[in-house]
Amino acid sequence: KTAVNRLAFSQGHELAPLGATAVAITPGWMRSEMMLENFGVTEDNWRDALDPKRAETGLPVAPPDFAHSETPRYVGRAVASLALDPERARWNQQSVSSGELARVYGFTDVDDSAPDIWRKMEE
Repeated sequence: KTAVNRLAFSQGHELAPLGATAVAITPGWMRSEMMLENFGVTEDNWRDALDPKRAETGLPVAPPDFAHSETPRYVGRAVASLALDPERARWNQQSVSSGELARVYGFTDVDDSAPDIWRKMEE
């Protein structure tokens, strides 16, 4: 992570005179297709993976923090929101999370949630 943050910082420094913005965007716990498959659920019923009773049937049970996972579209919406911001240069050389950008720009994930596992971990 440090190398990526340093890259955004360095590129931001070099590209700022050209009007470009370099930002490192970190997703939270990604609810990718692979993760859904691992827990034997789909995007429609992904919360079922949190049910401890699944263990009785031999199905894997997701850890509690899986409740704060996000789809790949959420980080995509973070990138799109940032790209559409005429004042995006304010983010130059920074490392931010999709959850942090959601609070600023007001977008949500496909299920209308606004997960922010990094913020939750700090609390």
